[in-house]
Amino acid sequence: MGTSFAEEFFADVFDIVRQIPPGCVATYGLVARLMCRPCHARMVGRAMAAAPEDVPCHRVVNAGGRTAPGWREQRSLLEAEGVRFRPNGCVDLGRNLWRIGESE
Repeated sequence: MGTSFAEEFFADVFDIVRQIPPGCVATYGLVARLMCRPCHARMVGRAMAAAPEDVPCHRVVNAGGRTAPGWREQRSLLEAEGVRFRPNGCVDLGRNLWRIGESE
């Protein structure tokens, strides 16, 4: 029997997230749009919760730049890569949003 939609979806998410360079972040929605599934941002979040260790899931934040609730280490992992945060505690998306093709 073949793989399920969720398994294929998660594998595609992981492939994209592995491409986010250090010092950059992507939003759940951006990852979903890159997969040509713009309405699946929440499912990208579910994939991040199940990501294997080789996937830099700490580089994915929500549309407002907020980190995952309850995952305190995410901010320190991002700061260690040079990601800047605004005074409200959100990632400065203007500076750190992954612009595909610029850092490659």
